[in-house]
Amino acid sequence: MLRALALGVVALLAVAGGMFAFISPPRLLSHYDRLAGGREGSYPAAEGVPFGSHGQRLDIWAPNAMPPSGKLPVVIFWYGGGWAKGDRTSYAFAGRALAKAGFLVVIPDYRKVPDVHFPAFLDDGAEAVAWVEDNIARYQGDPARVAVMGHSAGAYQAVMLALDTKRLAAAGADPAIIKAGVGLSGPYDFYPFTSDRAIAAFSEWPRPDETQPITFARADAPPLLLVTSDGDETVRPKNANNLGAKLRALGAPVEVKNYGPLDHEEIVMALSVPFRAKGPVLADSVAFLKAKLGE
Repeated sequence: MLRALALGVVALLAVAGGMFAFISPPRLLSHYDRLAGGREGSYPAAEGVPFGSHGQRLDIWAPNAMPPSGKLPVVIFWYGGGWAKGDRTSYAFAGRALAKAGFLVVIPDYRKVPDVHFPAFLDDGAEAVAWVEDNIARYQGDPARVAVMGHSAGAYQAVMLALDTKRLAAAGADPAIIKAGVGLSGPYDFYPFTSDRAIAAFSEWPRPDETQPITFARADAPPLLLVTSDGDETVRPKNANNLGAKLRALGAPVEVKNYGPLDHEEIVMALSVPFRAKGPVLADSVAFLKAKLGE
């Protein structure tokens, strides 16, 4: 669907005066979102901020309007791409959408396959959380109100870090900093590995159960919203359903939402202005996060 989007809007963007050959579909969507009014109500508070121990960088999006407290709830958003591709700047549409809704949004990069394999990209995510804990107050973010969110492989990052307390602690972050999480179309229970990307990212690890978020389900997990859809043929609904069932059995707070016929890409596209009518993914995610973090 994102490839179809690229073909469908390239003419519009060319008229706007850009050179858009070889731009990735998510980056093209961000351009389209900006032209469609997505930039209204938010701004880039920081770009290319270094963090971690491997040259990672992050961007920060903020709302134009500040709350009376002067502190904003924080959402760390990881993009997808099968652990092999993607970059923070291509997902400006997600940063803008969440920032306009009242959050300070951090979008970190992480290392990719084939340069690294599990758990390196996950450790990069943990270092992003540690950076937020130590630094986000300088950007008017509230370190006492931090949530994690992501799509696809990014949802894996978010949910795994919400559940695996030891990995956050090893990066110097207090696991209790994560107060809530939203996973959009994420893989949480996918062993044995069948896709080429999962095999490339995880098969070298000698204990495959340690690669699976469902392994780390716990009764005291932060509240999670797991978004899936019957139309997703890339990450099947069983991932969200199985993790949701295990968390509920343990007594942990979890919600599973199924957006019916939407496919894997349409779930994240629905965060953007041009495709928001596809489903209330943004509205439902924002309502969940505000209920857990406060305004």
